[in-house]
This record gives sequence, C-alpha cells and structure tokens, in this order.
Amino acid sequence: MKKTIVALALVASTITLSACSQTERGTAIGAASGAIIGGAVTGRAGGALVGAAVGGAAGYLIARSDRSGYCIYRDRRGHRYEARCR
Repeated sequence: MKKTIVALALVASTITLSACSQTERGTAIGAASGAIIGGAVTGRAGGALVGAAVGGAAGYLIARSDRSGYCIYRDRRGHRYEARCR
C-alpha cells in the first residue's frame, strides 16, 4: 500500500511540474522514474530515494544539454519546430 501511495504522489508531482521549464520537467520526470525503478528493484524506501536522486540528476543533465533558450513547439498541422522560448 505504501508503494502505491508513493508512486501516486510522484506521478502527481510530475504532472504538476509539467508546466514548468524544460529543465525542471526533465528533473521531475527523471526523479519520478528513478524512484519507481529503485523502489521496484530493491523493494525498499532507501532504493526509491537513491533512485530518485540518481534519476533527478540524470534528468537535469539531459534536460540542460538541450539548446538553451530554445523550445520545441507544434503548429496547427502538428509539425514540430524549434524557436526561442516565449
């Protein structure tokens, strides 16, 4: 039951942060994924914490490696393009 509550809390926080910047979003998704994987592999809260820390750091580094100041947008036809962030 605890694992389910923790997983739901992490998913909720990830959804909440989805409106933030690319870096914050990447960090949140990495931390949530790492916590879920760490908890599933070890079956302990400590594994989930370590997974969240490692996943968050990896998500941050990956998100920061993108072109700074540029975002990916979709036009009305669904085509993706890159332009300066608004």
